[in-house]
Amino acid sequence: MDIPSPLPAQPTRFLDKVRSFIRLRGMAYKTETTYLFWIKRFIRFHDRRHPESMGTVEVEAFLSHLVLQANVSTATQRVALNALVFLYREFLGQPLEELSFERARRPKRLPTVFSPEEVKAVIGNLEGEYRLVAMLLYGSGLRINEALRLRVKDVDFDMQQLIVRSGKGDKDRITLLPDRLIKPLRKQIDSALHQHQADLLKGVGSVYLPAGLARKYPNASEEPGWQYVFPAAELSRDPRANVRRRHHLLDRTVQKHFRRAILDAGIRKHAGSHTFRHSFATRLLEAGYDLRTIQKLLGHSDLRTTEIYTHVVRKGGFGVRSPVDSAF
Repeated sequence: MDIPSPLPAQPTRFLDKVRSFIRLRGMAYKTETTYLFWIKRFIRFHDRRHPESMGTVEVEAFLSHLVLQANVSTATQRVALNALVFLYREFLGQPLEELSFERARRPKRLPTVFSPEEVKAVIGNLEGEYRLVAMLLYGSGLRINEALRLRVKDVDFDMQQLIVRSGKGDKDRITLLPDRLIKPLRKQIDSALHQHQADLLKGVGSVYLPAGLARKYPNASEEPGWQYVFPAAELSRDPRANVRRRHHLLDRTVQKHFRRAILDAGIRKHAGSHTFRHSFATRLLEAGYDLRTIQKLLGHSDLRTTEIYTHVVRKGGFGVRSPVDSAF
């Protein structure tokens, strides 16, 4: 779930204090859960010693262990490093000395991309809201949770754009709303708001809002604009407010439908929801759009991240024509 669990008013446990500190900083909940995971793993690795009694040497040993024994990737080791640097520098106020540890080798991997025919086959095997979610990923370049967290107010039909709130890196951005999706999105929103009205009559029509917004706009949780475009089929209990609410579709549920659709399409690539986003970027490159435009639509902070798609455009091998194509 992406709803923060409640904390004591005056935390006494060490990890609760860390959580409270992170929330006061206004950091993303995903960052909170990730950092806490690695801090706990670090503590357990050193036989549950308190972090205040440890320092640079213990951090180096843990990071080296992740590579030498746990065989983690470069990205995973970097996340663990970030969590521990944050713990010591920001929370404990004890900055680590220059670290020396075994670093994971960074493999060069290209993104998996669907061909246009494969996209049609996969989406053709999906129905209802799952089909619409897939079309948004492919048509607007959204990440799966960006699509599932989309709220009614962030679909701008007049400007024909989607506003992505608190995307990766807790950044907002604007991306396109395809012509093809205007009608089905209107229908989906009408359905979501109809469900919302039914929930209001039952006294369960509020929706989750981040703590700051909930305090600033106490009645906003029941307003139509704040409702999720893709509400869950069942009500669930909000662990923070301890009330029953209708959250959005869970990504694991959507991923399950995607995996089945990919298998039924006979596709043997290692593909998933993010493959639609990769395919979106690749199609735009093939159509001649510049990298800066694609970077903004995807929400990449570094152009080098976007440049990787230049290696997977439809003409493989750097666009070179093979001699075998003209010899036979």
